[in-house]
Amino acid sequence: MTLDIPREYCLLGLRFDRLVEGFVDAYFGDPALKQQVDREERPDPAELARGATLLLAELPSSGLDDARTAYLEAQLAALAVSGRKLAGEEIGFIDEVEAYFQVRPELGDTSTYADAHAVLDAALPGDGGLAERYRAYRTADELPAARLTDAVEAFSSALRDRVRVDFGLPEQEVVRYEIVGDKPWAGFNYYKGSFTSVVAINSDLPMRCADLPGLIAHESYPGHHTEHCRKEQLLVDSAQHAEQTIFLVNTPECLMAEGLADLGLRAAIGPGWGPWAQELYADLGVRFDGERSEAIGKALAPLSGVRQDVVIMLHEHDATEDEAVAYLQRWSLMPEDRARKSLAFYRDPLWRAYTSTYVEGYRLLRAWLDAGGDFKRLLDEPLTPGRIAAEIAAATAA
Repeated sequence: MTLDIPREYCLLGLRFDRLVEGFVDAYFGDPALKQQVDREERPDPAELARGATLLLAELPSSGLDDARTAYLEAQLAALAVSGRKLAGEEIGFIDEVEAYFQVRPELGDTSTYADAHAVLDAALPGDGGLAERYRAYRTADELPAARLTDAVEAFSSALRDRVRVDFGLPEQEVVRYEIVGDKPWAGFNYYKGSFTSVVAINSDLPMRCADLPGLIAHESYPGHHTEHCRKEQLLVDSAQHAEQTIFLVNTPECLMAEGLADLGLRAAIGPGWGPWAQELYADLGVRFDGERSEAIGKALAPLSGVRQDVVIMLHEHDATEDEAVAYLQRWSLMPEDRARKSLAFYRDPLWRAYTSTYVEGYRLLRAWLDAGGDFKRLLDEPLTPGRIAAEIAAATAA
């Protein structure tokens, strides 16, 4: 009897969540599977690793098409490593990231960061050092708390209209926004299935006018919500791909999802998002210099790798907390208190590797789009980082 690998894959993912709360980011599949796992004894991580390896061995005879096979192979290989690590096996940090996400991170070149500082310095005239002027700019750019809800709804509506035309959305899809506090992130998408998301916006962190359009694009349109909706419609409902009903942390699909979400504003609006956002803010009575903010955002882009450097320093090179904080202050221009607070995420056993999904995901998918890739494929197909890298190589060689 042929093993039902998609079903077993879902069960495996749900069992990982019994070991590490939050390992399942979203599940909207057969509720009987979750009920089964909830009734089971707490699993042994070594057994989960062996289960992933067994499913990998069964894949060639599964009868699944090439795209599904490649997707499940990548996911299961990552789960096997997670199981081994949870069972106590020592795995180097760089090797861990590569096993999870099919990319191998490296320390960035600080000369690139210095060049970015020079561009930013020219874009931020005034007195004082660069870090001081940058902090002053960020403070001046804060969105009044009383306008946050209206601004969220305005940008969500405008981006939804663009995405509906350019990429398509199920008629019944909906995003509900909640303003929350006491969270370590600015925003988070909770996909519930049936084309519904709840997006939480953290009001404890100052929301900057320049950041809000990208945040809504990332979490909703055409980011996480849009991807989940289109895959549920095309792969789950139409093609019965049960493996797409579960989304698992520290697997290759995370790098794909975060990379496409970070490229969401570019995909929906493209260059010129600043003036576009300025018009929306003007309708709300909020002053915003869109052209200047877009230029500053472009200057800051090369600094995204600093956070990945810090994680590599901490977990591959045994840097001290003070060394990591100093690096963040020097190159990301962070105040010390914010830099120290960020270390909690970078040290967390579940999330430390996840930093690379943003840094390497954006780099990989931007290179793919620049080589002629179609953003809609990211929303619709079960692509992997390995497949994307191969397509970039083919396009470059052509």
